[in-house]
Amino acid sequence: MPTELDVYKPEKYQDNALFRKEIRAVYQSLLKQGWTDALRTLYPNEAIYTFWDYLRHAWERNAGLRLDHFLLSPLVAANLQAGGVDKKVRGWEKASDHAPARIEIAD
Repeated sequence: MPTELDVYKPEKYQDNALFRKEIRAVYQSLLKQGWTDALRTLYPNEAIYTFWDYLRHAWERNAGLRLDHFLLSPLVAANLQAGGVDKKVRGWEKASDHAPARIEIAD
């Protein structure tokens, strides 16, 4: 979870392994190398989640996390066209805690 936008109520996750400063620093170093976070590029100011914990009824409150990331090289990032999270599958019977994330790249 590289940014506060990637988690509902980030203050609850300060001690979580995926939210630690060291891990976030490594993620930022990848971006400084030229890699692009596709979903954050497409939705720079929106809370985009890919995971909602069933046991906590997080889906009903949209209290999610963005655990899935597409990091694109500069060459591929130049062709990024669209993307998002397919939340409709969450309504299926016995669906996963995850919803599929997707991106579209031009030829």
